[in-house]
Amino acid sequence: MDFMTALEIGASGLSAERTHLNIISMNLANVNTTRTPEGGPYRRKSVVFQATPLDSPFTKAMRSELEREVKGVKVSGVVTDQRPLRRVYDPGHPDADGQGYVSLPDINVVEEMANMMTALRTYEANAATISSAKAMFNKALELGR
Repeated sequence: MDFMTALEIGASGLSAERTHLNIISMNLANVNTTRTPEGGPYRRKSVVFQATPLDSPFTKAMRSELEREVKGVKVSGVVTDQRPLRRVYDPGHPDADGQGYVSLPDINVVEEMANMMTALRTYEANAATISSAKAMFNKALELGR
């Protein structure tokens, strides 16, 4: 694998996981948000990932020789969760309906924290991949001297 392809794969993973972590952080920050600029309570969001083929001389050779494609990853979209809202009885809340219930986002903090840990570990793995690729290519340059 050439140096730039290794970096592109790692960088695409870093970028995708950064977006994933930002979305998870938004979900956690808005766990009790009852009113958004769009109107109504905040809705949980999630990231949709997509494999993207890389186009370099190495990937073309790999595709023709092994009939396999080298791919990176990208965020193809952010989707809004359509889970039903949580209804909590709080008649003194300014956003309570006529029966005293407030609609809150159905965000499970434990689930979001688990997703955050997974995204963080994936981010770290991509960073380690880039570091390993740099170390390998530095060694190769030293051998060539």
